[in-house]
Amino acid sequence: MSMSKNIARLAVTAGLTAALSFGGVMAPVTMAFADGTPTVAPNGNVKIDEQTYTDTTFKGIQIFKAKVTQDLDGVNNWNGAKTLSDIEWASDAVRDAVTGAFADTSDVTKPSDKDAQKWADWLKSKTEGDYQSGTDKTTKLDAGTTLDKIAKALEDANITEGTNECKTSTGGTFTGLNTGYWLFVTKSVGKSSNANAERNTDTFTSPIFAVVGGSAETIAPKKQVPTVTKAVKDDAKGSTFGPFENPNKAADSQMDDYVDYLLTGTVAGNINTYSTYKYTFTDKLPNSMTPEFESGGTTPAVTVKIGDAEVKTGCYTAKYENDTITVDFTNLKNCTDVDDAPIALSSDSKVTVEYKAKLDSTKIFENGKIKNIFNGLVGIAQKNMVTLTYSNNPHAEGVGTTVEHPAYDYTYGIDVTKVGSDNEAKGLEGVEFTLQENGDTSNFIKADGTKTADSKLAKLKTDADGKINVVGLDEGTYTLTEVTPAPGYNNSASKGVTFTIARGTLRQDGTAVTPDKDFANVTAADGVVKADSAAVSTGKLSFTIVDKKGSNLPLTGLNGVTFTWIAGGAVLCIGVAHLIRSRKQAEESEQE
Repeated sequence: MSMSKNIARLAVTAGLTAALSFGGVMAPVTMAFADGTPTVAPNGNVKIDEQTYTDTTFKGIQIFKAKVTQDLDGVNNWNGAKTLSDIEWASDAVRDAVTGAFADTSDVTKPSDKDAQKWADWLKSKTEGDYQSGTDKTTKLDAGTTLDKIAKALEDANITEGTNECKTSTGGTFTGLNTGYWLFVTKSVGKSSNANAERNTDTFTSPIFAVVGGSAETIAPKKQVPTVTKAVKDDAKGSTFGPFENPNKAADSQMDDYVDYLLTGTVAGNINTYSTYKYTFTDKLPNSMTPEFESGGTTPAVTVKIGDAEVKTGCYTAKYENDTITVDFTNLKNCTDVDDAPIALSSDSKVTVEYKAKLDSTKIFENGKIKNIFNGLVGIAQKNMVTLTYSNNPHAEGVGTTVEHPAYDYTYGIDVTKVGSDNEAKGLEGVEFTLQENGDTSNFIKADGTKTADSKLAKLKTDADGKINVVGLDEGTYTLTEVTPAPGYNNSASKGVTFTIARGTLRQDGTAVTPDKDFANVTAADGVVKADSAAVSTGKLSFTIVDKKGSNLPLTGLNGVTFTWIAGGAVLCIGVAHLIRSRKQAEESEQE
């Protein structure tokens, strides 16, 4: 390298006393030399590399005009560190917004006038104090720091868009920008990458500061769009909610038995840029279900955590109205644990809400009969859905909402027909049964699937078609015992008919389920269950029970008995006639 070239470089370096090494996305500027000739760039290009939310619009605001010098090797082969010189305010509006952001500060180091160079030096020193370990393209600004205050002031300022100092771009591509120091922010957010995609509302990026000119800048948005999932824990042994990335979304349950649900939400990737972070779970239950309430009230019983720390109840509001549970945080960043210790939030934080809900017999039945709107209850997914609403703009009141995330609860039923051995085509009316789940001898199951210890309250009586129907059953093995047979028929099922409701695989997509016939195992004494009568349909197991017709035992002496009755009747008639005749003769004698 020639001595003249070295001298030229040293001269350039000495003249760049105003070089800025601060910036929300810029790595510290160094003076390490690369191959090429120091050259003043004519303009610059910036790409905010948003690949998902392609309908999100970004805005670029120039703060300082400046000559930007970088090594140039050949045509457009810019490389090495960038330096700035001849710094000026981009416009009076920008100057007033930036200096006004610090009007109330008592910092004695603040410039006493509005000279651009002095303010550039001051902002550099303040940023180095805010971020002593330095900044780079991944830095997400902390709320209230120097650069964050500048960004907020410029977003709120009345700066005309479409000028050389203020550009907008849907998709984030900026070309031919004036050289200098720029701020890039989100102007408006989108929801999808294309017309057919359904996505959560996008969030605003943490402010991006960049030196524009020379080599093009490609910068990933500094954000993370919150997501939410809903999981349900099945009551089968060893069941879990599953991982956040693949939650278990389906369970089955008995009527009035509580099922465990878990809502899990993530937060903005630049949560540190927010001074206030609103956060609300909205969980819609079907009209067949009711949550568990706190003792003696109508407030849903919820357990709320951030990470592993349980959140103090005063930090959120939980309520249940119109079949909907809401858990609302006015400011998630102010949450404390149950011991009043602050809970730190980061981009990796997860917020969880755990609660219980049940299929509610008081909603489903009326006067002992299932309501018409619930006639399709068994085997049909009782769909419940959660959405998450979250702050999506660190410098404004904007909020975004996720798409709905569902979970499903299923229940089953039985359809049993009672017939007589003399006519299996005709059902027997008025036959009474009791139903118990194997392993639970203290309770009897009623027609609505609820349990009682009083067997009299749980009598199941066949209708005019000889049928009994029970809904609201969980998977499991049951025994149906005949208590009172039809007149003229034997109690063939007095020792019980055992059967199993086996679900097979619960579907995670909310489609209807059918019990597994291969595992139904409908068993009883010989001839009690009609051969091949076991059948399955949506949510239901069906079979037929046969009672034997009562027998006529052989009789002897029937004719003698008949004769005795005839003879006795004849004697009685003769006696009555004699009595009447005697009384008549007595009356005639008295008259003479």
